Amino acid sequence: MTSPLYVALDTPDLAKARAIAERVKAHVGGIKLGLEFFMANGRHGVHEMHEIGLPIFLDLKFHDIPNTVAKAIEALRPLEPAILTVHAAGGRAMLEDAKAAAPTGTKVVAVTMLTSLDGSDLESIGLAPDPHEQVVRLTELARSAGVDGIVCSGEEVKAAHAAWKDGFFVVPGVRPASGTHADQKRVVTPRQALDRGASILVVGRPITQAEDPDQAARAIEATL
Repeated sequence: MTSPLYVALDTPDLAKARAIAERVKAHVGGIKLGLEFFMANGRHGVHEMHEIGLPIFLDLKFHDIPNTVAKAIEALRPLEPAILTVHAAGGRAMLEDAKAAAPTGTKVVAVTMLTSLDGSDLESIGLAPDPHEQVVRLTELARSAGVDGIVCSGEEVKAAHAAWKDGFFVVPGVRPASGTHADQKRVVTPRQALDRGASILVVGRPITQAEDPDQAARAIEATL
């Protein structure tokens, strides 16, 4: 069985990203590459990471007018990412166009609410200060727009899963019980996230900043 654990390689250093991925590849199911990596290394960097032989989760969180997002995703087609992210807040038309533009076999998942935000952050941008309510609302939008799933915190994934039985649920901000939260505000352990309905778990710093990344990934995998 493929591991649900994806390692987030949020670094501009291609050599470092490759080195970590090579060390942990036996204990993770895929690699997540975000803006920091992509802005430094672009398509070439993604091609290099493909050589490691793990699925690539390209986490660029598109949020723009529908045509712009569709054209951007079309431009990424040759990279054949396993997973792509867009912001659910971009609206129904953007979500529909994003899915239509994605390569066959690529899962398009909609980010509901960043795990660095909490209720007071929602209120500051004019939304109801209830993360749970916001995530469920955007989950329904994503499901009805025809994308494959959502990104949400482990605190909301149970309710999202109940609302969308066959959705694909990406849970970032996952931290081992012994780990620090850093800039994440809504976190759960990997085991809790999986038990609540996560399809894949995204773990970055607890693995990438460990003295022994392979052992850190192994330890997290053992809890699953």
